[in-house]
Amino acid sequence: MELDFEHCYRAVDSRDPRFDGCFYTAVRTTGIYCRPSCPAVTPKRENVTFYLSSAAAQRGGFRACRRCRPDAAPGSPEWDTRADTVGRAMRLIGDGVVDREGVPGLASRLGYTERHLNRMLTAELGAGPLALARAQRAQTARILVETTDLGLAEIAFAAGFGSVRQFNDTMLEVYARSPGQLRERRPAARSEAGVVNLRLAYRPPLHATSLLEFFEARTLPGVDEVDGQTYRRGMNLPHGSAVVALRPGDRWVHATLRLDDVRDLAPAVARCRRLFDLDADPVAVDGLLGGDPALTAAIRAEPGVRVPRAVDGFEMAVRAVVGQQVSVAGARTTLGRMLRAASEAGSASPAAASGEPAPIPQPAASREAAAVPAPVERLAGFPAASTVADLPDSAFGMPAARRATIRALAQAVADGKLDLAPGADRAETVARLTELPGIGPWTAGYVAMRAIGDPDVFLPTDLAARRGAEALGLPSTAKALGAYAERWRPWRSYALIRLWRSA
Repeated sequence: MELDFEHCYRAVDSRDPRFDGCFYTAVRTTGIYCRPSCPAVTPKRENVTFYLSSAAAQRGGFRACRRCRPDAAPGSPEWDTRADTVGRAMRLIGDGVVDREGVPGLASRLGYTERHLNRMLTAELGAGPLALARAQRAQTARILVETTDLGLAEIAFAAGFGSVRQFNDTMLEVYARSPGQLRERRPAARSEAGVVNLRLAYRPPLHATSLLEFFEARTLPGVDEVDGQTYRRGMNLPHGSAVVALRPGDRWVHATLRLDDVRDLAPAVARCRRLFDLDADPVAVDGLLGGDPALTAAIRAEPGVRVPRAVDGFEMAVRAVVGQQVSVAGARTTLGRMLRAASEAGSASPAAASGEPAPIPQPAASREAAAVPAPVERLAGFPAASTVADLPDSAFGMPAARRATIRALAQAVADGKLDLAPGADRAETVARLTELPGIGPWTAGYVAMRAIGDPDVFLPTDLAARRGAEALGLPSTAKALGAYAERWRPWRSYALIRLWRSA
């Protein structure tokens, strides 16, 4: 990736928020780096350097602007769209893999040596995996310092730092403030232990209604729910479970997270962002799709429609298999039966297994209190693959062939033969999915779109897509619709959501 100075400078001069997270502006005379939309006076051309990542700017000796908080900008849409090694690496780093497994673990997942991976990331982003993970640790630590009452030493290790000294040095370097000084600046209102309130930035527009309607039609008892404008769900994270509540607002999605272990903050935030597709570039997507007269009216009426994604790839794959050739309501009934059986068998998370409520407490009063979701009853993550694989036949309530498919899927995930994480190789995952009995192109494509985040999936055989196409005056046979959809590349997943809404 290369940055064109003139394009970048014009974006900074116009304070265009669409470019937040796509690149960072470093000013040599101040030693500060900002997001493009920073309201500060536009710096002179001769004093500016542009970077592709906050880590590269920090590596160049610049500290984060305290006014525009560039470390909290939306992620670059490049990492959602790209299926190459660098794109996969960025998604895995965002999910905290380097903090949990180190650079060797990241390199092993990607199939490269540490040295070669470092060369690739440095060549494209100006920073290697350690520097990129360090920038993320600093942001996680700042959130914990400013929103919790945890001790600073606890925060250091929760954020992934190896020592308190490393934590202090990094915070001074990145923010020009010690952790203690950052804590002095925090709001007076506090929330209870284990609860973090924050705002997730996105590039407008965001059509929140389409997301909430999609999730509401597919909620599962004890896993997720929609209450008005708030979506809540349980999640299984690397160090424990969590309950999250997301409420879309103007320029931000207000998030309340109740974590069993605060070390899971970074992966929880990454998965929430992925769930609502917050790193997308809706202007680019709508710009291309809006060039088709058949979609122009829909895009004008509903700008910023996103692809509803997933926090758990295995959960999404099971939902896809259960949903084969049945209605959405029928799939919910079948999945609910499976969840009850899994709960009786021990379920997937400590909260669900204990039977004790895991509420999201009411946050302390603040300027955003009205926008933060209310408490929820117990919610838990979807059962683990090993749990589903061991369920009795009576738990499934479906034909024997489909039951066998779910068992084969669960066993493949439990054994590590099938990777459904966002950093998985998309082509390889689709190939391995279709090798399983009972999984064809429709199911594999649906999983690739929602679990792995492929923005260019199209399902021409899908009945709802064909009905939506017919309603818009487009070809409605699978072959003709598939050929027509070629003009929507590389955003066919977004076009598919549009067709579903038209149906």
